[in-house]
This record gives sequence, C-alpha cells and structure tokens, in this order.
Amino acid sequence: MSRPDKHDLSTLSFNTLSVHGGNEIDKTSGAIPTPIVMANSYELPYDPSTMDWSDTESPSYTRNSGHNQIGLQRKLAAIEGGEDAAVFATGVAALHVVFFTFLKSGDHVIVGDVTYEAVWRLFSELLPQRYNIEATFVDMGNMDAVRAAVRPNTKLIHTETIANPTTKVADIATLASIAKQAGALLSVDSTFTPPPFFRPLAVGADLVIHSLTKYINGHGDAMGGVVIGSKPLIHHIKADALVDRGGTISPSNAWLIMRGSVTLPLRLKQQFSSAEIVARSLAADKRVAYVTYPGLDSHDQHALAKGQFAGKGYGAVMAFAVDGDPDAQNRFVAHLRVITSAVSLGHDESLIVHVGGSGRGGSDRYPPDFQKYGHLRLSIGLEDTEDLIADINNALDETFERS
Repeated sequence: MSRPDKHDLSTLSFNTLSVHGGNEIDKTSGAIPTPIVMANSYELPYDPSTMDWSDTESPSYTRNSGHNQIGLQRKLAAIEGGEDAAVFATGVAALHVVFFTFLKSGDHVIVGDVTYEAVWRLFSELLPQRYNIEATFVDMGNMDAVRAAVRPNTKLIHTETIANPTTKVADIATLASIAKQAGALLSVDSTFTPPPFFRPLAVGADLVIHSLTKYINGHGDAMGGVVIGSKPLIHHIKADALVDRGGTISPSNAWLIMRGSVTLPLRLKQQFSSAEIVARSLAADKRVAYVTYPGLDSHDQHALAKGQFAGKGYGAVMAFAVDGDPDAQNRFVAHLRVITSAVSLGHDESLIVHVGGSGRGGSDRYPPDFQKYGHLRLSIGLEDTEDLIADINNALDETFERS
C-alpha cells in the first residue's frame, strides 16, 4: 500500500503539517525524518547543456537549492498559507532580499518608526545613501499617518505585526488595503506572530518574513530566515536574491529548523499562556514602572490585538522596567536565576535583555516610559509559569530590599 503524497498538504491541519510538512522518507536508508544532506553539488543529468543553471526548484548546487532547503521551504509555505517560500541564512538576510528585489533607485518606502535595528539602518542610512531609495518612518498605530505618507513613487510598506521592542500592534488588514490602493507591496515581519497564531497573507499582505532563528526553530541552536508569498513574487526573490546574491541557508541549519518546527504549536500554546500570566503579575507589582504587552487592557492596541489575533493569544514578548535607574535594571537582571540574560527570543528558555532608552534614530521613537527608564525585553519560554513568576519576584525583592 502506497503512502499519501507528502507534497499534497492542502487538506492537513496545522498540527499535522507541523509534523509531516516538507518531510520525506529517505529513499536510500529508509530513515523517517529527512536526513541532513551536506552535499554542495548534486549529480547532473546525462546532457547538462539543456539545464537551467539558475533553477531553484531541484537540487544541482546548494547555493541555488538543496535537499533540506527544499523540504523546509515546502513546510513553511504550507504552515503560513503561502504558495511558495525562500529560505536564507538569517532573518536579516530574508528582510534584505525583499528590499533588494523589489526596490530600485528613486523608489519610496513607508516603514514602521519602531522596527528591527537592522531594518532601521538599511532605510535610514544604507539604502538612501547608496541606492537613492527614500524612506518615511511612520507610526504604524496611526493609519491616517500611513495614508498621508503615501507618494506616487511608494513601492513598499513594511511593518512588524508586533513592534520590537515596544509591542505596538499594526493593523495588517488596513495596511494591506492602503498598499493595494497605492499600487505598493505590503511586507510584514511576523517573527513575533508565527503561525498558527497569525497569518498576514490571509488578510492581504503580499510577503511575510520570519527570523527562523526565533519561534519556528525554537531551540536557540540554528539561524535562518524565510520570505513567504505568491509564486511569482517568490520566484523573483529566488532569481534575483538567492541565485546571484547568495545568503543561502546551510543544510544543517535547515535540518535543525525543520526539526524544531515540529513542536511549534505546542510551544506557542505554553509560551502565550505563560506570557499573559507573567505580564499581569508584573503589571500588578508597584515596584514595576510599566509593562507593555498586547494582552493587557492598558495596552493602546489591546482591542486591535484581540480582534486581529482572534483570541489565539497576544504573543510571548513583553517590555517593562523596574522603578529605578539603569543600574536598578541591571541589578534586577543579575538576580534572576531561571530567566537568562541574553539577546534573541522565541527560544525554549526565557530570555531577558536590558536596553537603554534610545536606539538608532533617537529616543523619540519610543514612548515616554521607555525614554525615562529604558526597557527590559522579556521573551517567555517553556518553563513552568509559577517558577518564572517566583524568579521575577525574588529578583524584585533582591533589587529593592538590598539596594
């Protein structure tokens, strides 16, 4: 009896896709999970002169396409609800290829005024200075401001679903409508909101980007990035920014991310549930100066988040500060024993990082509380919720009782 076609993923639920999507039983060994294929070259046909040397759909040279890369792309396209996907070595590489592929000299871009630092520098310095690409940074919580920023040469609107680090929520459906009316593309960095939590393509986005290093891998042991969208758009990316620019993901990282993604729905359920409880605990403590988390009623976009994310949760990242100066923030972090002081997010372990009040572009990009206290970005992991709260409370006690 033959097994069902692993490429036909349209009828499978998300949990089943997380397990089976993109995976193929190895024909040589019979191994159930697709093994790591570390080759950089693959056997050519009898007459290679008929080949398309830039083909990205079948393995020939791993810079263009490899066995593990192909499987991961199929899986990610399926779980995001896209037609195709292109994977890269890092999340920043995935972001850059979108801008590299679809923008040219003289074009205008609208970008969230709070965005990933690499994106900020690309649009505030590198792309304007080197390629004459103009960017307007706009509050993505203000749709009137976005509409007012549109120009005749606007070719792209780029946002994050939940802004890093302020947790401001963007109205993706409205942004998609604005972009369509302007004849522009909407690209969405959905790293904070991986599927099945939210799918920007389903509400009109053209391209979705994830840092695979974060939630989709989920174990802090591999780096990667992906762009997901329609076949024509992804084909353009593969042709222009994969084959002739590089940035290819390694077979080992593709394999690790494929393995990590199997537990994505289970991890998100735990992380989102714990994050809501931790955020409420922090908000109720008088020693905490502020907390920004979309699941709190006090969050400016709480109503939008509740509707847009359809009750599935509010993410697992929050920003807050203890009531004190920068040294108080450092003392608090130093007293944590379960939560780890480190960059990144979406890992199996909870991570916290202390950042000052300003970043690239100046402190006025951030709310007044961020400017006054700085902020601690906390990414909730898989630990027991009560252990996380106990760890935070103990660190607060140590910080304020022994200061």
